[in-house]
Amino acid sequence: MGTLNFPEDTFVVIATGSEAKTFHVRGGSLEHEEDWAPGNLAGEGPSGKSPPEQSAKESMEATFSKQIAERLYGYAHKGAFDRLILVADPDTLGEIRPLLHQEVSEKIVLEQAKTLINSPVADIEKSLAG
Repeated sequence: MGTLNFPEDTFVVIATGSEAKTFHVRGGSLEHEEDWAPGNLAGEGPSGKSPPEQSAKESMEATFSKQIAERLYGYAHKGAFDRLILVADPDTLGEIRPLLHQEVSEKIVLEQAKTLINSPVADIEKSLAG
């Protein structure tokens, strides 16, 4: 039995502006599901208007944040998860948060503004448990 005190099958997304990893809580521990990479960044563009001083990297990260929010909505709408833990670096979380559909926002049980994408699973679990 692991150390996480979240209901079984809670969906966990750990993200940055350039990658994301998904997990499910199983037996009190995190079980890795899949890795998400940015899709067609050049053709899709970020949500809304980009500030003129925004760099190409910032624009790509904003676009990936939009893709994460859209993917989460698709999953939530299909009933793929009932509870969501969302962890992202502060900039990415700031980009994702206003893009989340209410259907997704209502399922968030924990949100952390941390960069954990390259952390071992044990460290991620420790952060979520704390």
